Amino acid sequence: MSGVELPGLFEKAKELDQLRKDQEEVLSEINKIHKKLQSTQDMNEKSLDNMLLKLRTLYARAKDLSESEISASGVLIERVDSLLQTGLSASQRKKIEVGEQKKRRIKQDSDTSRIQSATIRNQIDPSTLMGEQVAAKVTEDAEKSEWFIVKVMHFDREAKAFEVLDEDPGDDEEPKRYKLHMSRIIPFPKRGDISNIPDYPSGRAVLAVYPGTTALYKATVVPNPNRKKKTDDYLLEFDDDEEEDGSLPQRNVPFYRVVPFPEGHRQ
Repeated sequence: MSGVELPGLFEKAKELDQLRKDQEEVLSEINKIHKKLQSTQDMNEKSLDNMLLKLRTLYARAKDLSESEISASGVLIERVDSLLQTGLSASQRKKIEVGEQKKRRIKQDSDTSRIQSATIRNQIDPSTLMGEQVAAKVTEDAEKSEWFIVKVMHFDREAKAFEVLDEDPGDDEEPKRYKLHMSRIIPFPKRGDISNIPDYPSGRAVLAVYPGTTALYKATVVPNPNRKKKTDDYLLEFDDDEEEDGSLPQRNVPFYRVVPFPEGHRQ
């Protein structure tokens, strides 16, 4: 093992440690704002807007720190692998490489999904959603949560809650109205604004409208060779959508009917 390479390895490890401490501080600040949003009933419009802008800045910072952590971890792995080259067999090196790649992929997917779903829900600008269709968690019990397409009718700033209309509640039923806290609303991507459309990688869990319905279910993104740009459909496999032979059919869903999978969702 080369003594010359060790100082650089230790220095990079310190950098990684500092990145994680910075992330903890940012997440602590985010949680404080979340608590204020949930507990404050008399917040005026200006205060609410300022708080949401601060959240946006914090989430952007969290994203940058997460990407820096991934980069620093990659450098450390390469340096450790280089130091281990002479002491491990080819099969041992391969086993380490595959295992670490899997860990990084799982962590990255989890962190990105958590940040995306929380960012979208906490950066909601109520004024832009009036009359728009959104994804809403309209019911929740000990067994499951149910998400549907609803139309935003009004926003109560004091309660920080949306009044929404379920225009298609089912056969022989009248449209239903709900009053839902903003944390239970996720805006759909707008058809005309491709700059904010998430480009979900293969294997990512999402919440998507099942074709022919107004209900959203958990689905997994699968490779779509025909998807050439962000505005093309996603190719998805929905959970519990098995054919008679047990296989999952792959279904096309428009990008404007797919949102990040909510953290803690039960279905």
